[in-house]
Amino acid sequence: MNNCKSFKPSIDNNSRILILGSMPGVKSLEKQQYYAHPQNRFWKVMGTICNQPNLPDFDYDMKLKTLLNNNIALWDTIKTCKRVGSLDSDIQNETQNDIRKLLKTYSNIETICLNGNKSYIAFKKYFPDLLGKYNCLKMPSTSPANARY
Repeated sequence: MNNCKSFKPSIDNNSRILILGSMPGVKSLEKQQYYAHPQNRFWKVMGTICNQPNLPDFDYDMKLKTLLNNNIALWDTIKTCKRVGSLDSDIQNETQNDIRKLLKTYSNIETICLNGNKSYIAFKKYFPDLLGKYNCLKMPSTSPANARY
């Protein structure tokens, strides 16, 4: 069982949308990059949303900068956990990130997109009061494990 720790948020004072994943997978943790697995659809989806079809080919810093230029921030609902592999269903002993503090610091956030079921379940568990305060959207996971999309 591996100890997993999420990354620092990618956010600035212009961010209006916060995308929360659950916990980075093995490949992302190895590379210390959000959504680093080559079969994860996240960067392709973001490229469409940001009108940057080549976004998946950008270097990592440019990917984050592109999101920030489009007022999109990234973080994870879960701060630490134990897990073998990358599946959200294998997450154990989780702790939550301090999302309330982040939202206080970055008060322009209006919408929170929860990338996948585990992110949504954890958010609902730890921050039920925020569900009514923000426009919260449960999104389908972009993970390659979610073969339906």
